[in-house]
Amino acid sequence: MLCVVSNLVSVSESLTKSNNSVKLQLQRRMKTLVVFDFDHTIVDDNSDTWVIRSTPEQTLPDWLKKSYQRGRWTEYMGRVLTYIGEQSVRPEHMRAVMESIPFTDGMIELLTFISEHKKDIDCIIISDSNSVFIDWVLHASGVKSAMDDVFTNPASIDARGYMSVRCFHAHDCRQCPVNLCKRRVLQDFREKQAKADVHYERICYIGDGGNDFCPIKELKEGDIAMPRKGFTLEKRLCKAISEDSEALHAKIMPWASGNEILRQLRALIE
Repeated sequence: MLCVVSNLVSVSESLTKSNNSVKLQLQRRMKTLVVFDFDHTIVDDNSDTWVIRSTPEQTLPDWLKKSYQRGRWTEYMGRVLTYIGEQSVRPEHMRAVMESIPFTDGMIELLTFISEHKKDIDCIIISDSNSVFIDWVLHASGVKSAMDDVFTNPASIDARGYMSVRCFHAHDCRQCPVNLCKRRVLQDFREKQAKADVHYERICYIGDGGNDFCPIKELKEGDIAMPRKGFTLEKRLCKAISEDSEALHAKIMPWASGNEILRQLRALIE
């Protein structure tokens, strides 16, 4: 009888060790999801205003500037792009101008690192720019392979050579511009990945602007919010924490250079 009990204990211990081993292997296989904004984060300027450099006067007329309505930037950019087309600016010239937009210091190195560690990192962009601008810039820089997906306002070029842009989606979030709620996009992406049995150990959210605040509020303990130092997002996060120390669950790690993010990301996965 003692021998039988001993064997039962041995089998139980073996199963426990096996289950623990499987859990550890699953934990090791879980990736980090890195989420980027684009303007003033990956690139060191606003792509929507940078394109104005492609016009003959490199500026917009006052009537067009005054047509902007708060919260409706994408609709305004549609009028800007139509105006640029009417100035006989060809898409080739516009593309050359967009490809000259400077990257934020250290971002090329960071995106190169991500592209070399795809077994550990999934990476997406959620941006209020547009699909054509982002595609042009990423292609020219040679770092498009870092990205698994890009969520932004869809844009296209018609037979005349005019570019047009549409709002990404409709939503009911009162905190975000009418064309894009980044929190909703992040939620939808995670749900889609979960259905494919892809789960993330952590999310690192990297941004600079006020529209990055909404998705960061949804981050959990163990996630990391990375606001660019001196920009709107950092100020809003500081204000939220000062008003309620438990308002945010993610760890806050401000940055000034992509190299700082690279060091943190390397430490997380290696």
